[in-house]
Amino acid sequence: MADPRAGTLATPADLVDVPHLVASYYNLQPDPEDPAQQVVFGTSGHRGSSLRSAFNETHILATTQAIVDYRASQGIDGPLFIGRDTHGLSEPAWASALEVLVANDVRVLVDDRDGYTPTPAVSHAILRANAGRLSGPGLADGIVVTPSHNPPSDGGFKYNPPHGGPADSDATKVIAARANELIRAGLAGVKRVPFAAARRKAEAYDFLGTYVDDLPNVVDLAAIRDARVRIAADPLGGASVAYWAEIAERHKIDLNVVNELVDPTWRFMPLDWDGKIRMDCSSPSAMAELVRFLESTPEFDIATGNDADADRHGIVTRDAGLMNPNHFLAVAIDHLFGGARPDWPATARIGKTLVSSSMIDRVAGALDKPLVEVPVGFKWFVPGLIDGSFGFGGEESAGASFLRFDGTVWTTDKDGIILALLASEILARTGKSPSERYAELVAAHGEPAYARIDAPASREEKAKLAALSPEAVTATTLAGEEITAKLTEAPGNGAAIGGLKVTTESAWFAARPSGTEDVYKIYAESFRGADHLAKVQEEAKAVVTAALS
Repeated sequence: MADPRAGTLATPADLVDVPHLVASYYNLQPDPEDPAQQVVFGTSGHRGSSLRSAFNETHILATTQAIVDYRASQGIDGPLFIGRDTHGLSEPAWASALEVLVANDVRVLVDDRDGYTPTPAVSHAILRANAGRLSGPGLADGIVVTPSHNPPSDGGFKYNPPHGGPADSDATKVIAARANELIRAGLAGVKRVPFAAARRKAEAYDFLGTYVDDLPNVVDLAAIRDARVRIAADPLGGASVAYWAEIAERHKIDLNVVNELVDPTWRFMPLDWDGKIRMDCSSPSAMAELVRFLESTPEFDIATGNDADADRHGIVTRDAGLMNPNHFLAVAIDHLFGGARPDWPATARIGKTLVSSSMIDRVAGALDKPLVEVPVGFKWFVPGLIDGSFGFGGEESAGASFLRFDGTVWTTDKDGIILALLASEILARTGKSPSERYAELVAAHGEPAYARIDAPASREEKAKLAALSPEAVTATTLAGEEITAKLTEAPGNGAAIGGLKVTTESAWFAARPSGTEDVYKIYAESFRGADHLAKVQEEAKAVVTAALS
């Protein structure tokens, strides 16, 4: 149930005590035997709050040493690019990581302006340094200190290997196990130098300039400029804050940054659906202020938002407000594969996560383009983006990336900046907003109703759900339709989905355990309207309950 204050601005009582948060980072020691206080890599790195002893100096020193040990075991001996976002715990963790990296004689590259660095800029830097190589001496990799859109009390730490994208579970399991081993050993085996010495040794890299100057090779900025699209960009207090003004200046497009404020309390953010501050640019509650701004400011045609590390995008149009992320993914795919990228390989495929809308399937079918459905997690798109076999990879949580105009890789991590710019490209080249284009897709393919709900689950139940087999589902119908598939592996690559997906002719649901809370998530969609969707959701819970019992 939504909090009654969702969408309203935060009050002083909602704000994190930043000095206490940072003091806890240094002062609290994790219990190495408590699973909630161990290093655990989810789909985007290790996350937690220093206030709960889940993201503290001990964690970061150990995790950085574990990354050093891992890269040595893999023969990775080139530079390591490191960036950070604007969360209160990001700079302390960034400093801790530098102390360990330099002590281990790793060549570290940091932002030459000593500023914030979006996740896509780090991925872009790694790929540029490696110039298409994934083996051999001198390979670069990277670390991004970010918990993405998580609340202000959280910190995050993720590793990107030489392919530039999120590390897969083969790597993160090794890194997490080694980090927890070092914590249990009282950090014996962790090398470290004082921060001042580490900072002097770190080398400068122009993340911003290199990334921004390369943008015309992936988005049609000339069309945006010539059509005089008027853009309002809101970094939501995140790492893209300096990038948007530079994009406007260097490429001479009509773009204004509507909020340049960086504040680790995020006091300017509307509360999310549950009453928490969360920089989720796909949330109608969190984006309520930007929606109101565009409604009341006629001099702009379109508005965009990014989360704290700019790997996600939010698109606000005058005719529809905040677009559902699934809607924009479908529009983006239709645009890119429908003629906007004629130099892409004819065999380039469309990648989607299995909980993304089936509208994408219908768009792909109409375009006669191959579609690949993978488990949740952007890492599944990395190989295809690198070799050009995926023209586009996107997930339902407003994260995506796509190829350059020439069909070569741009980033292998989610890039909320290019997706936000693509919305303006679509407007410039079609004369229609992305939401107007989605209405046309609905007219052609039908209108889906889509929603996600959470249901309570113990750790044991979550483990059972992750290990389900199709045979555990005994139901033969779902919301009045015959079940056509019961999936525990993604059809695109045969990888385990860590849960269950059930499909019918016009609807589906997927159930997955949460990696951070004692709940499981039910994603569901129906092309037969909201009432049918409600029946799908109700029966989905019954199907999962029966399977777990």
